[in-house]
Amino acid sequence: MSAPPAPALAWAAADPYDAALRAGRGPLFLRRTDGWLLPLEVERWCARADPVDRDVLDRCEGAVLDVGCGPGRLVAELAARGRAALGIDVSEAAVEHTVRLGGQALRRSVFDHLPGEGRWDTVLLMDGNIGIGGDPSALLERVAGLLRPGGLLIAETAPAEVDERVRVHITDAHTTAGDPFPWARLGTRALLRCARGRWERDGQWTAGGRRFAALRSRSASNSAEPAKRTAVISSQRVRNTSGGRPVADR
Repeated sequence: MSAPPAPALAWAAADPYDAALRAGRGPLFLRRTDGWLLPLEVERWCARADPVDRDVLDRCEGAVLDVGCGPGRLVAELAARGRAALGIDVSEAAVEHTVRLGGQALRRSVFDHLPGEGRWDTVLLMDGNIGIGGDPSALLERVAGLLRPGGLLIAETAPAEVDERVRVHITDAHTTAGDPFPWARLGTRALLRCARGRWERDGQWTAGGRRFAALRSRSASNSAEPAKRTAVISSQRVRNTSGGRPVADR
């Protein structure tokens, strides 16, 4: 699948984001073109996995791909459990932080070629990452191609029932870098509407003020033979973290 348009590269060049991850704290926001600010939870992302995160990870199956892994708390927790897991993110600071925590990560966009395509058991889209690229339907199609037949997607949705496609900057309220890039915000109902036809509902829940939905790919029977885990994880060792030009992956 080809990468989204060039404006999506703005996220990867967003210096305030890398600076916040390296400092481990905000403030950091997504700013819409009308000036509205969405706070980003940098401190929580840079901390270890909390009880809500761990409950999500308990629901994961087999080998896990964390799309837009940020500073890597989920990948690190899975690694500590002895689970096969890989994070991808367009931010160099995010990949570096993930590796320091003991996780495996690559600097890639979800729209780049990835290890284990079509063989992952679970894909995670946490922390609002259903918004990547600003086109949730295209993102869901891409994720379906990453999963094994009958694979599991767990997505964190917006706390409110919203369904919007916007262009945003990333800012620390003082510095704004790059051009605006496309983003989306979806509540659970909006996500389920986007998933009709290609996905089956596999559950939805709320915990700690956060909302989640689980979807299972309909591309084949859920009884399809699982892919060999070694085939998925053999190329996950971090190598060229600056390779693969990024798009708006976070």
